[in-house]
Amino acid sequence: MENDQDILIRCLSVTKQYKKGENLVTPLDTLDLDIPRGDFLAMMGPSGSGKTTLLNLLSGIDQPTSGSIEVDGVAIHALSRRALAAWRARQVGYIFQLYHLVPVLTAFENVELPLLLDDLKRRERREKVEAALSLVGLSDRMHHFPRELSGGQEQRVAIARALVADPPLLVADEPTGDLDRESADAILGLLQTLSREQGKTIVMVTHDPKAAGAASRTLHLEKGQLLEAVS
Repeated sequence: MENDQDILIRCLSVTKQYKKGENLVTPLDTLDLDIPRGDFLAMMGPSGSGKTTLLNLLSGIDQPTSGSIEVDGVAIHALSRRALAAWRARQVGYIFQLYHLVPVLTAFENVELPLLLDDLKRRERREKVEAALSLVGLSDRMHHFPRELSGGQEQRVAIARALVADPPLLVADEPTGDLDRESADAILGLLQTLSREQGKTIVMVTHDPKAAGAASRTLHLEKGQLLEAVS
Protein backbone atom coordinates (compact mmCIF):
# COMPACT_ATOMS: atom_id res chain seq x y z
CA MET A 1 0.00 0.00 0.00
CA GLU A 2 1.24 3.48 -0.90
CA ASN A 3 2.29 5.85 1.87
CA ASP A 4 -0.35 8.61 2.13
CA GLN A 5 2.33 11.22 1.41
CA ASP A 6 3.03 9.51 -1.93
CA ILE A 7 -0.61 9.82 -3.04
CA LEU A 8 -1.54 12.94 -4.99
CA ILE A 9 -5.17 11.97 -5.76
CA ARG A 10 -7.50 9.86 -3.63
CA CYS A 11 -11.06 9.00 -4.68
CA LEU A 12 -13.34 7.26 -2.18
CA SER A 13 -16.76 5.88 -3.18
CA VAL A 14 -17.07 8.44 -5.97
CA THR A 15 -20.44 8.38 -7.72
CA LYS A 16 -21.61 10.73 -10.46
CA GLN A 17 -25.23 10.83 -11.59
CA TYR A 18 -27.29 13.14 -13.75
CA LYS A 19 -30.75 13.25 -15.28
CA LYS A 20 -31.20 12.54 -18.97
CA GLY A 21 -34.85 13.02 -19.75
CA GLU A 22 -36.74 10.71 -17.43
CA ASN A 23 -33.71 8.50 -16.82
CA LEU A 24 -31.05 8.72 -14.12
CA VAL A 25 -27.62 8.10 -15.67
CA THR A 26 -24.72 6.91 -13.50
CA PRO A 27 -21.43 7.27 -15.41
CA LEU A 28 -19.41 6.50 -12.25
CA ASP A 29 -20.55 4.21 -9.45
CA THR A 30 -18.80 4.08 -6.02
CA LEU A 31 -15.32 4.22 -7.53
CA ASP A 32 -12.19 4.04 -5.35
CA LEU A 33 -8.85 5.10 -6.80
CA ASP A 34 -5.43 6.26 -5.59
CA ILE A 35 -3.02 7.99 -7.99
CA PRO A 36 0.57 8.38 -6.73
CA ARG A 37 2.63 11.51 -7.30
CA GLY A 38 4.50 11.37 -10.58
CA ASP A 39 2.26 8.63 -11.96
CA PHE A 40 1.49 8.51 -15.69
CA LEU A 41 -1.92 6.86 -15.78
CA ALA A 42 -3.85 5.96 -18.94
CA MET A 43 -7.60 5.44 -18.75
CA MET A 44 -9.26 3.22 -21.34
CA GLY A 45 -12.75 1.88 -21.89
CA PRO A 46 -15.65 1.98 -24.34
CA SER A 47 -17.61 5.15 -25.02
CA GLY A 48 -19.88 5.92 -22.08
CA SER A 49 -17.72 4.01 -19.61
CA GLY A 50 -17.05 7.06 -17.44
CA LYS A 51 -13.51 7.98 -18.56
CA THR A 52 -14.13 11.62 -19.39
CA THR A 53 -16.46 11.98 -16.41
CA LEU A 54 -13.67 10.79 -14.12
CA LEU A 55 -11.17 13.09 -15.83
CA ASN A 56 -13.50 16.05 -15.28
CA LEU A 57 -13.95 15.16 -11.61
CA LEU A 58 -10.22 14.76 -10.97
CA SER A 59 -9.49 18.13 -12.58
CA GLY A 60 -12.26 19.98 -10.77
CA ILE A 61 -14.30 20.74 -13.88
CA ASP A 62 -17.20 18.86 -12.30
CA GLN A 63 -18.04 17.61 -8.82
CA PRO A 64 -19.27 14.17 -7.71
CA THR A 65 -22.83 13.43 -6.67
CA SER A 66 -21.44 11.58 -3.65
CA GLY A 67 -18.09 10.37 -2.35
CA SER A 68 -14.88 12.32 -1.86
CA ILE A 69 -11.95 13.45 -4.01
CA GLU A 70 -8.78 14.76 -2.41
CA VAL A 71 -5.93 16.21 -4.44
CA ASP A 72 -2.75 16.89 -2.49
CA GLY A 73 -4.78 16.94 0.70
CA VAL A 74 -7.43 19.35 -0.61
CA ALA A 75 -11.00 18.03 -0.55
CA ILE A 76 -11.99 19.43 -3.94
CA HIS A 77 -15.45 17.83 -3.81
CA ALA A 78 -16.30 20.23 -0.97
CA LEU A 79 -15.05 23.46 -2.57
CA SER A 80 -17.37 26.21 -3.75
CA ARG A 81 -17.42 26.95 -7.48
CA ARG A 82 -15.30 30.05 -6.96
CA ALA A 83 -12.75 28.26 -4.78
CA LEU A 84 -12.67 25.37 -7.24
CA ALA A 85 -11.92 27.71 -10.14
CA ALA A 86 -9.03 29.26 -8.20
CA TRP A 87 -7.75 25.79 -7.28
CA ARG A 88 -7.85 24.62 -10.92
CA ALA A 89 -5.84 27.62 -12.10
CA ARG A 90 -2.99 26.71 -9.73
CA GLN A 91 -3.08 22.94 -9.68
CA VAL A 92 -4.20 21.59 -13.07
CA GLY A 93 -2.92 21.85 -16.64
CA TYR A 94 -5.22 20.75 -19.49
CA ILE A 95 -4.17 19.06 -22.73
CA PHE A 96 -6.92 18.50 -25.31
CA GLN A 97 -7.17 16.54 -28.55
CA LEU A 98 -7.87 19.62 -30.68
CA TYR A 99 -5.27 21.92 -29.01
CA HIS A 100 -7.69 24.89 -28.49
CA LEU A 101 -5.05 27.45 -29.49
CA VAL A 102 -6.16 30.99 -30.29
CA PRO A 103 -5.40 31.37 -34.03
CA VAL A 104 -4.63 35.12 -33.92
CA LEU A 105 -2.03 34.69 -31.15
CA THR A 106 1.53 33.46 -31.57
CA ALA A 107 2.79 30.34 -29.79
CA PHE A 108 4.34 32.62 -27.15
CA GLU A 109 1.09 34.50 -26.62
CA ASN A 110 -0.97 31.31 -26.42
CA VAL A 111 1.32 29.90 -23.73
CA GLU A 112 1.29 33.22 -21.87
CA LEU A 113 -2.52 33.30 -21.56
CA PRO A 114 -2.85 31.41 -18.22
CA LEU A 115 -0.28 33.74 -16.64
CA LEU A 116 -2.24 36.89 -17.44
CA LEU A 117 -4.51 36.10 -14.50
CA ASP A 118 -1.54 36.17 -12.10
CA ASP A 119 0.12 39.23 -10.63
CA LEU A 120 3.39 38.75 -12.51
CA LYS A 121 5.67 41.30 -14.07
CA ARG A 122 6.15 41.08 -17.86
CA ARG A 123 9.71 39.84 -17.40
CA GLU A 124 8.56 37.05 -15.08
CA ARG A 125 5.89 35.99 -17.57
CA ARG A 126 8.41 35.99 -20.41
CA GLU A 127 10.83 33.82 -18.47
CA LYS A 128 8.13 31.28 -17.63
CA VAL A 129 6.81 31.14 -21.21
CA GLU A 130 10.29 30.75 -22.68
CA ALA A 131 11.09 27.98 -20.18
CA ALA A 132 7.87 26.10 -21.04
CA LEU A 133 8.45 26.38 -24.80
CA SER A 134 12.05 25.26 -24.36
CA LEU A 135 10.87 22.23 -22.39
CA VAL A 136 8.68 21.12 -25.31
CA GLY A 137 11.37 21.88 -27.89
CA LEU A 138 9.76 24.91 -29.53
CA SER A 139 12.02 27.80 -28.62
CA ASP A 140 12.57 28.47 -32.32
CA ARG A 141 8.81 28.62 -33.05
CA MET A 142 7.63 30.93 -30.27
CA HIS A 143 6.72 33.77 -32.63
CA HIS A 144 4.88 31.57 -35.13
CA PHE A 145 1.09 31.49 -35.38
CA PRO A 146 -0.81 28.16 -35.11
CA ARG A 147 -1.42 28.11 -38.89
CA GLU A 148 2.36 28.11 -39.37
CA LEU A 149 2.86 25.02 -37.20
CA SER A 150 2.33 21.31 -37.79
CA GLY A 151 -0.26 19.41 -35.75
CA GLY A 152 2.45 17.96 -33.56
CA GLN A 153 3.92 21.42 -32.96
CA GLU A 154 0.48 22.81 -32.12
CA GLN A 155 0.04 20.08 -29.52
CA ARG A 156 3.46 20.93 -28.07
CA VAL A 157 2.34 24.54 -27.72
CA ALA A 158 -0.79 23.29 -25.93
CA ILE A 159 1.37 21.22 -23.59
CA ALA A 160 3.60 24.23 -22.90
CA ARG A 161 0.48 26.25 -22.07
CA ALA A 162 -0.61 23.51 -19.65
CA LEU A 163 2.84 23.54 -18.03
CA VAL A 164 3.55 27.25 -17.82
CA ALA A 165 2.02 27.76 -14.36
CA ASP A 166 3.89 24.67 -13.10
CA PRO A 167 0.84 22.67 -11.91
CA PRO A 168 1.48 19.28 -10.27
CA LEU A 169 -1.34 17.61 -12.25
CA LEU A 170 -1.76 17.36 -16.04
CA VAL A 171 -4.96 15.92 -17.50
CA ALA A 172 -4.95 14.87 -21.15
CA ASP A 173 -8.08 14.00 -23.11
CA GLU A 174 -7.11 12.03 -26.24
CA PRO A 175 -3.93 14.13 -26.68
CA THR A 176 -2.73 12.13 -29.70
CA GLY A 177 -6.12 11.45 -31.29
CA ASP A 178 -5.70 14.05 -34.03
CA LEU A 179 -2.04 13.31 -34.84
CA ASP A 180 -0.18 11.04 -37.25
CA ARG A 181 1.76 8.17 -35.67
CA GLU A 182 5.16 9.89 -35.73
CA SER A 183 3.81 13.06 -34.12
CA ALA A 184 1.79 11.01 -31.64
CA ASP A 185 4.87 9.04 -30.58
CA ALA A 186 6.80 12.29 -30.07
CA ILE A 187 4.03 13.70 -27.86
CA LEU A 188 3.85 10.49 -25.82
CA GLY A 189 7.62 10.59 -25.35
CA LEU A 190 7.33 14.17 -24.11
CA LEU A 191 4.62 13.17 -21.62
CA GLN A 192 6.83 10.34 -20.36
CA THR A 193 9.66 12.83 -19.85
CA LEU A 194 7.40 15.22 -17.95
CA SER A 195 6.37 12.40 -15.62
CA ARG A 196 9.80 10.86 -15.11
CA GLU A 197 12.02 13.94 -15.04
CA GLN A 198 9.69 16.78 -14.01
CA GLY A 199 7.62 14.77 -11.53
CA LYS A 200 4.30 15.67 -13.15
CA THR A 201 1.32 13.47 -12.40
CA ILE A 202 -0.45 12.76 -15.70
CA VAL A 203 -3.92 11.28 -16.20
CA MET A 204 -4.66 10.55 -19.85
CA VAL A 205 -7.85 9.32 -21.51
CA THR A 206 -7.22 7.41 -24.73
CA HIS A 207 -8.78 4.85 -27.06
CA ASP A 208 -5.36 4.01 -28.54
CA PRO A 209 -3.67 0.94 -26.98
CA LYS A 210 -0.27 2.16 -28.20
CA ALA A 211 -0.79 5.50 -26.47
CA ALA A 212 -1.83 3.69 -23.31
CA GLY A 213 1.35 1.62 -23.57
CA ALA A 214 3.41 4.77 -23.05
CA ALA A 215 1.89 5.25 -19.60
CA SER A 216 3.29 3.65 -16.46
CA ARG A 217 -0.03 1.86 -15.89
CA THR A 218 -3.48 1.55 -17.44
CA LEU A 219 -6.85 1.75 -15.74
CA HIS A 220 -9.89 0.17 -17.44
CA LEU A 221 -13.38 1.48 -16.91
CA GLU A 222 -16.63 -0.08 -18.01
CA LYS A 223 -20.11 1.10 -17.00
CA GLY A 224 -18.62 3.31 -14.32
CA GLN A 225 -16.67 0.52 -12.67
CA LEU A 226 -12.94 0.07 -12.32
CA LEU A 227 -12.27 -3.37 -13.83
CA GLU A 228 -8.53 -3.73 -13.64
CA ALA A 229 -5.31 -1.83 -13.31
CA VAL A 230 -2.30 -3.09 -15.25
CA SER A 231 1.22 -2.07 -14.26
